Amino acid sequence: MRIAAKAFLTSQALLALPKAATVSSFSPSSLTARRLPSAALSATETKTMSGSSLADVTNFIDSINVSYESLHLSYERQFWGTKMSLSGIDYSTDELTRTKGEMEAFLADESKLAQTRDFLKSVPADSAHAKTLKMLERTFGCYIMESEEAKTLRAEATKIEGQLEDARNKLTLGATINGKFEEMSSVGLRNKVRVDPDEEVRKACYEGLSKIGDFVTDNGFVELVKVRNRMAKKLGFEDFYDYKVTNAEGFGKVALFEILDTLEEGTRPIMEAARELFAKEKGGDNALEPWNLSFLMSGDVTRRMDPYFPFEKSVEQWGRSFSAMNISYRGATMDLDLLDRKGKYSNGFCHWPQPAWVKPDGSWQPSTTHFTSLADPSAIGSGHTGLTTLMHEAGHAAHFANVEMPSPLFSQERSPTSVAYAELQSMFLDSLVGDADWMAKYAISREGEAIPWDLVADQIKATHPYKVFALRGMIAVPYFEKALYEMAEEDVTAESIKALAYKVEKDVQGGLSPRPLLSVPHILSDEASCYYHGYVLAEMGVHQTRDFFYGRDGFISDNPKVGPTVTEAYWKPGNSEPFLSLVDNLTGAPLTGQAWVKELKQSVDDVMKEEKVKYDAKRAECTDDSSSEDIDLDMRIRIVDGDVVLADTATEGSFLAACKVFEEYVQKRFAKE
Repeated sequence: MRIAAKAFLTSQALLALPKAATVSSFSPSSLTARRLPSAALSATETKTMSGSSLADVTNFIDSINVSYESLHLSYERQFWGTKMSLSGIDYSTDELTRTKGEMEAFLADESKLAQTRDFLKSVPADSAHAKTLKMLERTFGCYIMESEEAKTLRAEATKIEGQLEDARNKLTLGATINGKFEEMSSVGLRNKVRVDPDEEVRKACYEGLSKIGDFVTDNGFVELVKVRNRMAKKLGFEDFYDYKVTNAEGFGKVALFEILDTLEEGTRPIMEAARELFAKEKGGDNALEPWNLSFLMSGDVTRRMDPYFPFEKSVEQWGRSFSAMNISYRGATMDLDLLDRKGKYSNGFCHWPQPAWVKPDGSWQPSTTHFTSLADPSAIGSGHTGLTTLMHEAGHAAHFANVEMPSPLFSQERSPTSVAYAELQSMFLDSLVGDADWMAKYAISREGEAIPWDLVADQIKATHPYKVFALRGMIAVPYFEKALYEMAEEDVTAESIKALAYKVEKDVQGGLSPRPLLSVPHILSDEASCYYHGYVLAEMGVHQTRDFFYGRDGFISDNPKVGPTVTEAYWKPGNSEPFLSLVDNLTGAPLTGQAWVKELKQSVDDVMKEEKVKYDAKRAECTDDSSSEDIDLDMRIRIVDGDVVLADTATEGSFLAACKVFEEYVQKRFAKE
């Protein structure tokens, strides 16, 4: 059911801003089920039902769970195989389309929704069965399309999307440098734009990124936008964006952009002042060119920090950090495909072929996780980027490994699971990489030297005045997609889409973006399109959650209370509770943008003082050598590179042993000649 914008929330309440201001797949059948305490099982019904009625409800829920689990596994196997460009005839775009269609047809079965609603009338409202049935009602409601035409359009969109993504994965990208074309992935191009000291090289790499827009608009994106919009309008929504946000968040596009408009308006003066200061400090308007902005802001600092973020140590450092916060994966299995290669999907992601859930007999079904990043260990800055991505995606994996509910549908990443809810977990944990106390312990060179305070201080001075640029880059994506899907169909052309992207970059970011909007991979994929607003809402939650921990405990890095706190408040409920309620429950306050804006307004001197205290305190704790102590995340980890298994905790015997094998592999493969 669609919720009126004002009835759900108000933007001012949210923001409080001034208006002007081996084969690399894994079979989950080998996982051992775990018995949970009886308290975790379905509650006893609190009012009388006949035995047959209760049995009917139980059997219905069990049937849904088993069928969905199987369909979900089949689709995710194809998703991983095609996105990772695995070999073998089993993986294909056609099979991806087929398995996705079967899964969505199951979720869109109107008879299942009708049966769910009938059973809801017969069970106690406060029972465990009712909680599951209400979730099923919400889930089926997100997928059921009463219009046959809409169903046909949905299938057509899925086919176009599959063909476009297949073509995009095969696209040869690169830049002409010194008269010679050098092939690079989009990640490699973006990395050079950030860190290469030669402006001509940076400009060439930016132009290489810009060609993605030409390619996608010439290879199906135009028609995909039209078909998506037709489908959404057949279902009674304003457009595709309205359809997506309503299903994912429970409120519509109007309510969402009331929030984003207030954030946009409140931070525009900060952005304008920051751009003026940047040009003044960095040598004029040329500094604001998209190929210069990132480099001049922190490129030199990034190069100097690079030795303290060796990529081959990233898996170990992630494990140590999460273990120190008492984060457990509860028997999960994880495949990590971390290295960039040709044909691989051009964005990091984390999916769960096997969702975690509590089975009817009370046993625990651990999750199976597939996650990927695009690291090139030979590139300057890739270690820091790779580790941040690892912390982010591992945060997703920890979240979904801990959903403790009686159906796999509580722990899947699609609607009605809130985008903001899912991203809050990962962004909260990857935020640690920027903290001085975290770097004091985990930013360690190959020689064993900790990153010096002076370098941390230089990073703060170089980046803090311009943190608003990241916010503006974040909100540019939803503003672009909003305007894109609001275009009249006859106006949607390759040229108009590119012109719109140009206009939004200039209007929202103040100038062209170092990451062209049409190079953002989210806009192509059904799961990730009209999704980016979730990062914005999540970032608000990140700052509020960090404030909570600082207020309660005084620190976050290595805080053993973090894992248990977020597990209970954020992770265990899954999608059974709204995002806003979960944030309120943990922090004790409604979600607002106050903490985020407070940080943007904080002076460099004040930030330096706070971070210096944290850095010194952590260095004082690091006198004892605990490097030989093994890490127990309660998880089997396989590090893979496409079809090849590089390291496996089950084979190597421990987490640190597997990390050592991976470390040696990376050092050998990327040894500098």
